[in-house]
Amino acid sequence: MKYTSAIFSLILASASAFAPFSSTNTAGGVGSSGNTALSMSGVTRNPNFAKLVGGYLFPEIGRRRNAYIAENPDMASRIISLGIGDTTQPIPEHILGGLVASAAKLGTKEGYTGYGAEQGMGPLRAKIAEKLYGGIIKDSEVFVSDGAKCDIMRIQQVFGPGVTTAVQDPSYPVYVDTSVMMGQTGNINPVTKQYDNIVYMPCTAENDFFPDIENIPRADIVYFCSPNNPTGAAATKEQLERLVKVCKERGSILVFDAAYAPFIRSEGVPKSIFEIEGAREVAIECNSFSKYAGFTGVRLGWVIVPDELTFADGSKVRDDFNRVMTTAFNGASNIVQGGGLACLDDEGLAEIDVLINYYMENAKLLKEAMTSIGYKVYGGTDAPYVFVKLPDGKGSWDAFTEILEKAQVVTIPGAGFGPGGDGYLRLSAFAPRETVIEACDRLKKALALTHA
Repeated sequence: MKYTSAIFSLILASASAFAPFSSTNTAGGVGSSGNTALSMSGVTRNPNFAKLVGGYLFPEIGRRRNAYIAENPDMASRIISLGIGDTTQPIPEHILGGLVASAAKLGTKEGYTGYGAEQGMGPLRAKIAEKLYGGIIKDSEVFVSDGAKCDIMRIQQVFGPGVTTAVQDPSYPVYVDTSVMMGQTGNINPVTKQYDNIVYMPCTAENDFFPDIENIPRADIVYFCSPNNPTGAAATKEQLERLVKVCKERGSILVFDAAYAPFIRSEGVPKSIFEIEGAREVAIECNSFSKYAGFTGVRLGWVIVPDELTFADGSKVRDDFNRVMTTAFNGASNIVQGGGLACLDDEGLAEIDVLINYYMENAKLLKEAMTSIGYKVYGGTDAPYVFVKLPDGKGSWDAFTEILEKAQVVTIPGAGFGPGGDGYLRLSAFAPRETVIEACDRLKKALALTHA
C-alpha cells in the first residue's frame, strides 16, 4: 500500500509538470477556465528571421499556383509545371537496383548496418573521387551528405555571422537567405531590394552572365554557381581562372556550386572548380546526385573541402567542416549511399547520360519555342534551365501571373533569384517530354500576342 501511494503521488507530480502554466504573468492572458495562462513564450525571436522578405521562393510559387487552382478548379488538370527544378523521370534500372539491394541487406543479420561514418561510406567517397574527379581530389576530402541545399547551411555554420558574403545576381536564393539567417547581413534596402553587407555581383546578358569580378568589392565568402541557376550560363575555363585568381589575391574563400555540372555539353567548359590551377587553396565545391540521377526525393550529395584550404590563422577549413558534420549530422542514409555507389558504376553512369540527354532535349525544345516567337533566350545549352528575357518594362511576377492565367503553365519569375533577375522568366526542362511539347504550344499561342 505504501508503494502504491508513492507511485500515485509520482504520477500526479509528473502530470502537473506538463499542465498549463497557471501563475500570474504579465505576458499572459486569462483562459476559459479563468486561470491566468501564457499567450506566448518568453523567448525572444531570432531577429535575423525578421529581416527575411516574404517566404522562400519555391513554396511561394506553390502557394500562388494553389490559389489559382482554388479560384479556377476546372483548370486544375490543365496545369503544366516548368517551375521548380524537380526531376520527373523514373530512377533507372541499375541505379534502382543499388537502392533495392542496399535496403534488402538491412533485413539480414549479415548485411545489417547501423550508424555509419558521418563523412560517408569509404567506398562511396573513394568512388566519387575516382569517377567524378579523376583522382584530382582525395577520398578524405569528400563529405557525403543529404543534399547540396543542406550543405550550404552547414558551410554557413562553419563561417558564422562575422563574414561578408558575395553572390551572383541573379542566383539561387539559398545563398542569400542562409546569410541572412546566420546574421551576416543588415536589413534589406527597399529601393535596391538588396541586403546590406552582401556584395551583389551583377550577371547580365551584357557581361555574358559572368561578373566583373576584378571591380567588385572584396567579400570573405564568394558563392558561385556554374552552370548557373537560374541563367543557365556555364563559366569558361578562362573566366574561372580569373575568379580563382581574384579570390586568391583577396584571401577570399570560394564556395563553388556544381550541382548542374553533368549537363555541360560545350567543349572545354570545366565541370569542377578543381580543374583550375590554384583552386585547392581557395575553394570548396558542393554537388548533388539530385539532378545526376533523379535523386531529388532520395537525397544524396557531397562537399569537397581540400586539405590546403585554411583560415587566416592557418587552421584547416576541412577540420571545422568535419566538426559540423560529426556534431549535427549522422551520415546519409545507408540505403541511399548504396544507390550512390550504383550511380557511379559504368552502367549507372550510362543511365545518367540517357537521363541528361532527355532533359537537354527538353531544354532545346523550350529554347526553340521561345526564340520562334521573338524572345531573347539564354541558357538551355549547358544547363536544364532556359532564361527568357521579357519585353522592356515587363515585371517577371506579372509575367508569371499572366502565363499561369492564359496558358496554365507555371514558370519561375527571375525576380525570385534577386533583383537582377527581374525582367526574366526561368523555364525548367525537367518536365516529361509530352508535357514540354504541350507547354511549348501553349506558350507560343499565349505569348505571341503579348509580344507582338
